[in-house]
Amino acid sequence: MKIATFNINGIKARFEALTTWLTDSSPDVAVLQEIKSVDEGFPRDHFEDLGYIVETHGQKSFNGVAILSKLPLEDVSRGLPGDDSDEQARWIEATVVGVRPIRVCGLYLPNGNPVPGDKYDYKLAWMERLKTRAKALLIAEEPAVMCGDYNVIPQDEDAARPDAWRKDALALPESRAAFRSILNLGFTEAFRACHQGTGHYSFWDYQRNAFDRNDGIRIDHHLLTPQAADLLRESWIEADVRGRENPSDHTPVWIELDA
Repeated sequence: MKIATFNINGIKARFEALTTWLTDSSPDVAVLQEIKSVDEGFPRDHFEDLGYIVETHGQKSFNGVAILSKLPLEDVSRGLPGDDSDEQARWIEATVVGVRPIRVCGLYLPNGNPVPGDKYDYKLAWMERLKTRAKALLIAEEPAVMCGDYNVIPQDEDAARPDAWRKDALALPESRAAFRSILNLGFTEAFRACHQGTGHYSFWDYQRNAFDRNDGIRIDHHLLTPQAADLLRESWIEADVRGRENPSDHTPVWIELDA
């Protein structure tokens, strides 16, 4: 089973680019962030015609997450538990029924800028709720993946210019510590389980020819429960998608599971 997470930065702006990617790269499961559309406005029929089951958790003009799957989906739920007043569409999960069922959780973690402020407080509170959900996934002792745009640069090696991010919410010590506290519950970060070293990025700003200079950061991650980590074959970043026509500022990050 090949699962890709992809922050598309707007379904209207990226409709053709997403269609081309799905057709060419053909993930079994595509976990999307920043669809920036209400559920009724998402072009469901188009992607169903491409062979995908479509589940969305949308929001007008902002945020929004989706799961597109060639395999059956069961037990779909929307919204990260822990705060009934939170109206931001940042979490969706479903069981993908393949050779082995995999619980796939798609997330768009808050950016948190500017800091200090309410947005950063919301980011840290959201990560605490994520930690609670992560604990529940571990207790279930089933293969599960939490993937998406985490808006966290885990370590200095995950940025081409780490000093430029010191005061940014994506790299502040509190953000990194919150990410590590989730990882250290017993999750495996798929890409780093397969690849080490610098120069591996999943986001490049639109400004200053960042992609051409590989001036990027790695903020899109797959966290695997032990049962999912046992199934991991490979993880990779499909960087060339960022260089195509009308790209998102992110690029797909993949895992392949023996499922």
